[in-house]
Amino acid sequence: MDGPIRVLHFADVHIGVENYGSMDPETGLSSRVRDFVRRMDEMIEYAREHEADLVLFAGDAFKSRAPSPTYQREFAWRIRDLAETCPVVLLPGNHDLPATAPKASTLEIYETLAVPNVTLAREYKIYRVETRRGPVQIAAVPYPTRSHLLAKSEMTGLTIDEIRSELRKRLITLIRAMADEVKNDDAPRVLLAHIWVTGATPGSEVNFIPGYDADLPLSVLDDPTWDYVALGHLHRHQSLGSGRPPGVYSGSLERVTFNEEGQEKGFCWVELQRGTASWKFIPVKARPFLTIRVDATEAAEPTEQVLTELKRHDVGGAVVRVIVSLSPENEAHLDIRRVQSGLLGAYHIAGIIKDVRYIERPIYTGEEPPESLTPIKLLERYLIGKEVPEERRVELLKLAAEIFERGVPA
Repeated sequence: MDGPIRVLHFADVHIGVENYGSMDPETGLSSRVRDFVRRMDEMIEYAREHEADLVLFAGDAFKSRAPSPTYQREFAWRIRDLAETCPVVLLPGNHDLPATAPKASTLEIYETLAVPNVTLAREYKIYRVETRRGPVQIAAVPYPTRSHLLAKSEMTGLTIDEIRSELRKRLITLIRAMADEVKNDDAPRVLLAHIWVTGATPGSEVNFIPGYDADLPLSVLDDPTWDYVALGHLHRHQSLGSGRPPGVYSGSLERVTFNEEGQEKGFCWVELQRGTASWKFIPVKARPFLTIRVDATEAAEPTEQVLTELKRHDVGGAVVRVIVSLSPENEAHLDIRRVQSGLLGAYHIAGIIKDVRYIERPIYTGEEPPESLTPIKLLERYLIGKEVPEERRVELLKLAAEIFERGVPA
């Protein structure tokens, strides 16, 4: 068949995220897990309608390295559906790999069962995949682990930074070797990697710990040897480098935390040929996350001000949090239940947060040292520091003077 090879590139599905959801008794799934698999269903429908020739998954199928059988089943159903459409290549991400090297990864079952039309790219090597429009060379870069790339003896006595540096050097050597290898074949060339690229913008990768992840310089990927660089690991969709080749994080299919509020979610559709690739981002209907901020520090009736503000927002189907700025004087007047009633239609109320603003009051500084002042003068200094109105201050000082004159009963 003539024409470019049509490639669907996605990553970071993270089935198993349950925050901001509830259990569905009919399916046994968290309502949030259903969000994630529905996004996959949207993507699969697009692949069918547009006759995808190849699917590239850039890692992180599950939230956990040991997902429940139910979650594995949900993902497997959808990989089966994709594999009935075209070849599928699965690249392990950090969430797919076991904690210790001898254990199997969560994706290894597809290789063990020799699932038709599914390739597990678990080694740092070139995988040549045949599609209906011709072959594609895929250089696989699974998530780099120390145990996979470095011998124990090579890490002995090294600091975390030194280990990172060694990992980076080893990765650069492997990628450049694969770049040399693919030059012997005229088929289109894709670099498929689950990696942190230096300078990329994160989403909500809560398990990323600086000092443990090996990052790659963009210059290594910005290599015209490749026709397209398909990236996974970061949840924010973004394009990196010069665009020759396109280096693209597809991003996650669904929002995980409020750090991803406002970020579009989806996958990439690529038209691939030797020497060139064009791509576009295809958004999906991800669950909206919405933060509503209300400054009610000066409000006599903060609840009414919050309810008025809520009416300005479409909370339907959204995970919502409300942050209300209050003063110490009106904090007690915020009626949480009434605010909750103003959020009817929201998918989930993540929180109604009181942000109480304590005003820093100026401290009265006189020329006389405190130890030289009489009790009435010390009280006057205190009241001035608290910004007590003058009329009220005079009244309090008068009463205090009477008390001081009477003295403390014996």
